[in-house]
Amino acid sequence: MTEELDHTGQDSDADSEEVVLTPAELIEKLEQEENLRRAKKGDLKVSIHRMEMERIRYVLSSYLRCRLMKIEKFFPHILEKEKTPREGELSSLSPEELIFAKQYMANTETYLKNVALKHMPPNLQVVDLLRSAVPKPDLDSYVFLRVKERQENILVEPETDEQRDYVIDLEEGSQHLIRYKTIAPLVASGAVQLI
Repeated sequence: MTEELDHTGQDSDADSEEVVLTPAELIEKLEQEENLRRAKKGDLKVSIHRMEMERIRYVLSSYLRCRLMKIEKFFPHILEKEKTPREGELSSLSPEELIFAKQYMANTETYLKNVALKHMPPNLQVVDLLRSAVPKPDLDSYVFLRVKERQENILVEPETDEQRDYVIDLEEGSQHLIRYKTIAPLVASGAVQLI
């Protein structure tokens, strides 16, 4: 089982094929573990394993809740980005999350039309949520990251005019606190991992 779980993380080996499990698939795989079935009913290992499963289930649900909150907050920006993906860039949403974002936008538009727009003059009754002034993620916020592949000559943008631009090297395995905008392409390529 441990070997199977090791494949869920991103592997630095270029030859290996990455197996990505959704949170639901991971829980199902853990529940079907053969060692758990062979253990005696009153065994302490069974209790500890179940407790660990509940902890993992809690962490995964918290993670999914956070993702859904971000999708709800930034759905126009996310859907616009999903419409025009860059070459070689994978979708940041699962198929279920994409369906959720589209349904959320449709429901928001319907609600807006039924509650507010129908009471407005005809020339103001059309709103395009994808082009309206909806908040976008703050790409200047700082994030923690772990470097998976060595990166050289990363240009760090100055915080103020008094500071000048400088370049840093990111060593494999090192951790940093840096602006998201600076490392966004590295996150998309998988060279660094947000923590």
